[in-house]
Amino acid sequence: MKKRLYNLGIDTVKQLANSDPIMLENHFGILGLQLYYHTNGIDRTIISEKGPSPKEKSYGNSQVLPKDYTTQKEIEIVVKEMAEQVAARIRRHHCLTQCISLYIGASSGSKKESFSHQMKITGTDNTKELVNYCLIIFRKYYTGQIVRHVGISYSKLIFTNAKQLNLFTSPETQINAERLDKIIDKIREKYGFAAIIHATSKLEGARSLARSHLVGGHNGGAGGLDGL
Repeated sequence: MKKRLYNLGIDTVKQLANSDPIMLENHFGILGLQLYYHTNGIDRTIISEKGPSPKEKSYGNSQVLPKDYTTQKEIEIVVKEMAEQVAARIRRHHCLTQCISLYIGASSGSKKESFSHQMKITGTDNTKELVNYCLIIFRKYYTGQIVRHVGISYSKLIFTNAKQLNLFTSPETQINAERLDKIIDKIREKYGFAAIIHATSKLEGARSLARSHLVGGHNGGAGGLDGL
């Protein structure tokens, strides 16, 4: 970001604050406008927006697997699918998560115990980031358990339509990731979850396709993610 601003002749906060906002938007998209407003002391967050009610402290998903999962690869497929599903839920409710919780429940036949751990993160609703965070937790604490139960929840929610600028990722990458998430959400909302899936959801152990037809965890015809 520093190099790109320098190439535009901007190397101080004062120069950035006095820049043409349209020019910044043309080069950086909506993130360029955020830079302009923030350097001028302007925050367009609507402070009158209602925060979460006591019943909305987190969004999550959990499931008891139909069999014992004994390989790390199969378990990770389920973790990825569930992380993606909960990410879609928080986007529907216009919120970002700042804390990820992962629960891995060991089967009664496992010699190793269940575990549950959290990770604090910078507020986000990006699917790819949230999947990666869940995998980081899983790979750090998984020690070969035979798994029968998986649960994921996102908490410490920020209810806002604004996006926080990540200075370690290019604006184009962030904007493209956000657009991709929204496109996938719209397709699934209109045509159902199975309308667009990852190739891994067709591998052995995947659960998202089977669960896309469940309501509240039971067989009740076609159902969306809200019932999971």
